[in-house]
Amino acid sequence: MKESNIELRRMGEGDRKKVIDLIFNSTNAWYQEHFKKNVFGGDPSACEIFTEVYEDLDPGCCIIAEDMVTGHLAGSCFYHPRETHFSLGIMNASPDYFGKGVATRILDEIISLAEQENLPVRLVSSAMNLDSFSLYTSRGFVPKMTFQDMVLSVPEDGLDLDPPEAIDRVREANLEDAKAMADLEMKLNGIRREKDFAYFIRNGSGVWGVSVIESPEGQITGFLCSINSSGSKMLGPGISSNCTDSAALIYNELNARHRGNTPVFLVPVHESELVQTLYGWGAKNCEMHLCQVRGDCPPMNGLTMPTFMPETG
Repeated sequence: MKESNIELRRMGEGDRKKVIDLIFNSTNAWYQEHFKKNVFGGDPSACEIFTEVYEDLDPGCCIIAEDMVTGHLAGSCFYHPRETHFSLGIMNASPDYFGKGVATRILDEIISLAEQENLPVRLVSSAMNLDSFSLYTSRGFVPKMTFQDMVLSVPEDGLDLDPPEAIDRVREANLEDAKAMADLEMKLNGIRREKDFAYFIRNGSGVWGVSVIESPEGQITGFLCSINSSGSKMLGPGISSNCTDSAALIYNELNARHRGNTPVFLVPVHESELVQTLYGWGAKNCEMHLCQVRGDCPPMNGLTMPTFMPETG
């Protein structure tokens, strides 16, 4: 397999099934090799949610690597242009092409696109995958925050826990909240992605939930989105001003959207108060992730909970 046989191009409508299969097979192959488990159960259709969400939000923003001799898909990566940055979406290389430089070529192409817009690139990557860590840091990405991935099994009839004290300030988001949510993230983290929040709130696919928490004066001080689909059961993205608000948002999303499930959520390792609260609820650690940024990175304030769909640290 010569590298010269590999060509990069944009994903077309006819490539969707190949990309879905690649996400399923590549991700499961890596986790099987390193952790003896699959991330995605069932069949590749569980990963349709990725192409659906990414293409809804950013049509045409997926770079694929194709072996022009065999016609096989060697790799793919989605990216998300935003007002303040590019974020790197799910990156996959076919197991048949591991170590062939496919991911490097795709990453360099996306970096080039961001540089043309004079924007930084942000991502959330597994701290357990040293190959990807080396790939990103070799291209100038710098780790900015560490997260512990936690899971919590929610009973069918809901959490048997006393609600956090701030739960009465949590409510369902409406479309008019999207701007205030984006303004809050801009204030705390220096990034903006209003259209993402509007997409989650509209919930055209029926798999999203969005909660906001308000101050006694009625100002939004935090929010938390979550997804419940066959391919992804996860809390995030979200941000809040403090641990108390975050605990209330997490409790609400778990109870409202994830009964009978075991969703994953990323919590900053330095937020000990929230981490201890979640341990007390029965949460367990399952992995570690890093927020990495190439280029300018404003100070990260408040309590950030990133996700993988779409990714932004």
